[in-house]
Amino acid sequence: MLQKTLDQVIKIGRLTVVTPDNTRWQFGEVPAGEPQLDVVVRLKGALTPLKLATNPDLYLGECYMAGTLLIEQGTLWDLVDICGRNLARKPQFRGTWLAATAKAVLRRLLQYNPIQTARRNAAHHYDLSSHLYQQFLDTDLQYSCAYFRDPRLSLEEAQDAKKQHLAAKLLLQPGQRVLDIGCGWGGLALSLAQAERVRVVGVTLSCAQFTIAQQRARQAGLEKRVTFELRDYREIEGKFDRIVSVGMFEHVGTPHYTQFFDAVSRLLGDDGIAVVHSIGRKDGPDITSAWIRKYIFPGGYIPALSEVLPAIERTGLWMTDLEILRLHYAQTLRHWRERFLAKRRQFSELYDERFCRMWEFYLAISEMSFRYGGLMVFQAQLARGIDAVPLIRDYLFEHEYRAQHVRAAE
Repeated sequence: MLQKTLDQVIKIGRLTVVTPDNTRWQFGEVPAGEPQLDVVVRLKGALTPLKLATNPDLYLGECYMAGTLLIEQGTLWDLVDICGRNLARKPQFRGTWLAATAKAVLRRLLQYNPIQTARRNAAHHYDLSSHLYQQFLDTDLQYSCAYFRDPRLSLEEAQDAKKQHLAAKLLLQPGQRVLDIGCGWGGLALSLAQAERVRVVGVTLSCAQFTIAQQRARQAGLEKRVTFELRDYREIEGKFDRIVSVGMFEHVGTPHYTQFFDAVSRLLGDDGIAVVHSIGRKDGPDITSAWIRKYIFPGGYIPALSEVLPAIERTGLWMTDLEILRLHYAQTLRHWRERFLAKRRQFSELYDERFCRMWEFYLAISEMSFRYGGLMVFQAQLARGIDAVPLIRDYLFEHEYRAQHVRAAE
């Protein structure tokens, strides 16, 4: 079954599979000028080929983690690259009405996300050792898509550009009160408070992130203007001039989209502006990868805009700007993957080899999904008033131009 499937799929690149009984299968050809697209994998264990044939979404990652799929020539990225290029060639199968209905029901069941479940899901991923994240993220611990206004930017420069881009969309004024939903380790909140002279409240469900964010505020001398709280967005009260949420919406869950945007609407002042930055999918609603759901982001889901926009429309807020960032996250993930591999020995001592294989696989397939699998990032700017933002987008570029020159002078 596996041999037949691979023979149908692999046309770009050459994949050689050595089966548990030492039979060699070969699929595809090496493209001219791309010698890295020549990978040899060895399968161990009598059931491994059957597992890969019946449920590759789950078992490709599990077999790599367990060592029953070994790469004898090339790297994991080379293997994932071949898979991504070939899967991108296949026409999208939309399925039947019944299958679409079943997926919709499954999405709601898997993503029912009350506050206690949300806390548990956040802890699973974000309460790992801070040393892990400090070693492969940028110095500001930005764990979301960077903004490569120039592909030659370093990771640090591209993450700084992302913060400038968001600040431009928020149209911040000194003294304003800003809410950061899903503040991570506090980098964006601290940067906005320092550069724009605003007061920021950042909320997270991760105890580890909360502790580090508080420490960073004290070290920067910003604890009077930046506060962090260990709270769910549904527990927040008050009014804010600006609201920003970066890389958190993927954890909300489809049954709660209306609840999320109702909270944004409730918390936003009359002249307020909000920006929601999230991964999205271009091919319509689907379900989360079984491997990602089991090992990386329990309860996580990447939405299609067709699922998000109706929830926004029901709030009565204006969608004043919608921007799609396509390959920016692929570039970001490449930097993370390379940094992770450079420190792999440290991580194996901190955790173990299985953990390293799991994270290497996570970073590789995530990058592949943005290069070939139809994932992108959207930034939705929302406002209560029709005239809350200028009529044309020139203000964005003017703000970023000024910010770049201030940074260059510093």
